[in-house]
Formats: sequence, structure tokens, C-alpha cells
Amino acid sequence: MPGPAELRRVSARLGAIAESATLAVDAKAKALKAQGQNVIGFGAGEPDFPTPANIVEAAVKAAQDPKNHRYTPAAGLPELREAIATKTLRDSKYAVTADQVLVTNGGKHAVYVAFCALCDEGDEVILPAPYWTTYPEAVTLAGGVPVVVDTDESTDFKVTIEQLDRVLTPKTKALVFVSPSNPTGSVYTPEETKAIGEWALRNKVWVITDEIYEHLTFGKHTFSSMPALVPELAGQTLVLNGVAKTYAMTGWRVGWMIGPKDIMKAAINFQSHTTSNVANVSQIAALAAVSGDLSAVSKMREAFERRGQTMWKMLNTIPGVTCMEPQGAFYCYPNFSNLLGRTVNGKKASTTLELADLILSEAQVAIVPGEAFGTPGFARFSFALGDDDLAEGVQRIIDLFA
Repeated sequence: MPGPAELRRVSARLGAIAESATLAVDAKAKALKAQGQNVIGFGAGEPDFPTPANIVEAAVKAAQDPKNHRYTPAAGLPELREAIATKTLRDSKYAVTADQVLVTNGGKHAVYVAFCALCDEGDEVILPAPYWTTYPEAVTLAGGVPVVVDTDESTDFKVTIEQLDRVLTPKTKALVFVSPSNPTGSVYTPEETKAIGEWALRNKVWVITDEIYEHLTFGKHTFSSMPALVPELAGQTLVLNGVAKTYAMTGWRVGWMIGPKDIMKAAINFQSHTTSNVANVSQIAALAAVSGDLSAVSKMREAFERRGQTMWKMLNTIPGVTCMEPQGAFYCYPNFSNLLGRTVNGKKASTTLELADLILSEAQVAIVPGEAFGTPGFARFSFALGDDDLAEGVQRIIDLFA
């Protein structure tokens, strides 16, 4: 008589997921800090500012109200969905209705729900690189196939129409569009954004546009929303956003997705069977955020612009390193390929993965290697940290390779 079959463990689908590199770097830096090491972390993509006081006060009041201790609609509080629609018109010049809005458990959840709503098995999703580390994993989990398109410094890491034409196939379902960009800090001009939107319309390709950094642009660079520039594209566009970056609310976990009503109905049904409603206290906090003015946001943006200039100038003093001036978000994305193979304190790194470990061990500075974003040879530096720590951290790297 045959014995029992071997117990199967983790599913192939989940077993294939890579750990979030940005969260892993941040966790490693925090663990070293807990051991007493003076680690400076450039890994986490979160503002170092506290959430504005009026938002916190709204949450405290909400927590004391028993009606918020109960289930609420899976799609989000009606008043928050309405406020998001109003905010979208104000900030993006894109007119939508409340029933086109789904409130999600953070922006990352909106990303995954979007791909689940659109992708059938084998559908191709065009993904310009460098990309945020979660996108390809979410595409694959949803049954899609990421089609990576490499960009470089010559175009400020922006994808071109010619590149999109080259990867277009009958299986192409969607394009991921992000401006301002994580990890590069690049911002597409309105003309570039419109041209890509018209390309998608012409080729019947869905656009998933992540607008989470909409309020963080610097100098002459400005945010533009693709469906506002190409109104005919609204029927094949999903807009992703949230309160995390704009209002320093990464821990509150409130994001949203906006799209055509048929897609939103499916997405809401999906959420009703997975997470149900977002925490009510967080939703009330988000309501205060999106309904309020942008004065606190303006102050944070000014600080980020100043820090970005400092970091950019310092990184470019490292022999062999080139770095694009940040145009938006809060990241610098230097080219570290010329540092590979150098001997530092008797050690060498042949990849930026190894280089990140070397810098952490020798300089106590945490960075995210470009492999996490599909572009080996580069590294992401977040400048969402205090001015003094920022300057000291970059100076340690400068001294390490002097």
C-alpha cells in the first residue's frame, strides 16, 4: 500500500514572489540601529515629517465615535469617495464621480487590485524600467506578464513612443505610467504625457497611471494627469493614488483607485471578499487630508526640493558617479556602475547588490540597489530624511570612495 503523498507547502504563486527590496533594506537598517550602530538609511520611501495635526485630531475624534467601530461599505465611506472625486478635479483637472472611486488599504493595495481587475492569464503589461519594485510582482500575481522596457539617463529615464511600438503585441493589455517616478525622480512633460496617452488610445491599450507623487515636483517640472490631457482615454484608464506621500501618512494605509464604472464594480466586489472596508479611523483621517488645504504639503515639498539639491550635488562629486537632477518625488538615482570592481578596505563589489552591502558594512549607510528596480548599476537614495543625516550619509559614501 503506497504511503501518504508528500505534504505540499507554499503555493507556487506565492513562493515565486520576491521580498520587497525597499522594505528589506529599511528593516535591515533599523535592525542595525537597534543594535546601537549609527546607521543612516536612504532606503525607505516615506516622508520624515509627522502627519499634520488637523488630520491626527480628526482621527482621534473618529476613534471615539462608536459608529466607526463597525463595518462600513467595502468601497469606502461615501463622504470620502466624494471628497476624493472633488480632490481629483482640483489637483488633476480630471472630472470623476464618487462611484468611480474605490478606497483601498494603501496605494500598494490599489496597485494589486488594478492588475487583478484587468489581467487575464497571459495578458502582457508594459512596464518601463526603472520601476517600483512592487509592480512586476503584482502583475505576475494577477496572472499577467510584465514586459519590461529599459530606459536610461539619455531620456531622463522616460519611455519613448518608439520603444512602446517595439513591444506592442496582440497580447498587450496595459501600460504602467508613473510620473513623478519612483525610483528615478523623473517627471514627464505634459506634451510627453499626452503623446503616450494618445498612443494608448490609438492602440487600445489600458493605462494604469500611478499619481501618488503628484504634489512633489520641483523647479520647472509640473505634474499632469493623462486622462485630463486625453479625455477620450478615461474609458481605458485606472488612476492610482493615496495620502501616504503627500500628507506624510504612510502608516495610515489609505489609497484609492479611480476608473470606469464596470471595472470599479468588479474591483469593489473583489475587495468585499478580500479586505472589506479600510479602517474607518484611517478613512476619516484621509477625509480631513484630501478636504483640507495644501499648506502643509507646500512646506514639505520645499524641504524635499532643498534636500534633493543637496544630495544631487554631493553624489555628483563622487569620481565616476553621475546623477540626474531630481525633478519630482523624493529620490536620487545615481549611476554607480563605475564604482563596481573598486577595492574598498580590501573588499570589492561586482554588482550593485554587493555594493549596497559593502556600503552598509563599511559606512553604515543603507541604500537600495538598482537590481530591485530592474536596472543593475544604479542605486536609489531617498532624500526624505533630515538635512543633517542626509549630508552625513552621503559624505560617508564620498569618503569611502575617495
